Amino acid sequence: MTLDLALMVLSTIGTSSWLPSQTAEPGQTLPAGSPAGAPPQAPVPITQPAPAYDRPVSWKQLFPNLISDQERIWTFPARLVQGQNWIPTAAVLGTTAGLVALDPTGGAYFHRTSSFHEFNNIFTSNATVVGTILAPVSLYVAGLVRKDAKMKRTALLAGEALADAEIVTTVLKDATKRVRPADIPGGRNYYDSWFESKGSFARGNGSFPSGHAIAAFSVATVVARRYGNHRWVPYAAYGMAALVGFSRLSLSAHFLSDVFMGGALGYSISRFGVLRQ
Repeated sequence: MTLDLALMVLSTIGTSSWLPSQTAEPGQTLPAGSPAGAPPQAPVPITQPAPAYDRPVSWKQLFPNLISDQERIWTFPARLVQGQNWIPTAAVLGTTAGLVALDPTGGAYFHRTSSFHEFNNIFTSNATVVGTILAPVSLYVAGLVRKDAKMKRTALLAGEALADAEIVTTVLKDATKRVRPADIPGGRNYYDSWFESKGSFARGNGSFPSGHAIAAFSVATVVARRYGNHRWVPYAAYGMAALVGFSRLSLSAHFLSDVFMGGALGYSISRFGVLRQ
């Protein structure tokens, strides 16, 4: 399965199919003990489920949306005590901590193995970056050709999610400055990887979280959530994002905890920050 094939799949997503209209049920029968000649009860109206929130987006709204998204993202810790937000947050942080403890084993394995040579030749770093960017671009072009407003809005929302993810990634990478597994000399302790990476501040120098994973999952989540009525779409979208994440491990560019946190952040940014669902 190649990256090009996956992009073709994403670009050919059709519009949502219409649900068949429901017919009114016949009137209810009189309950036992009702007086004779009493008028029949009116049929119980059938309530339709409320449609999912469709956040407005356009080229003019992109920048204001980004500002709103970033405010929502960085003020999230203040809202942890509201509702049940702390439960999934604790689960993600706990899982990440557990994976950090396993990172030396996984990092050392992928650093020295050559088992994924052919896979790495396909899912190179540049190829996955280009593929992630081309996914919303191809959706937008397809929307223009088909005059499909939903498809164009989906592409713009995916682009918005990518920009949000890039900002978050840059800040966190510069804050943690984690060394990549490939940059750790052989025989060195893989536990000693934090706050040591050097480089340009603007580029987000560091390994934690994975920028490729957060970008791939941010795009995948937008597409999967907006086209979830097509059962195969979430599988295709998240499947491609998972392959991108695995490629960061097989290329020894990231630790497993980097990829997991990147995926969790990409999903959260898109669903709760961009889509507001």
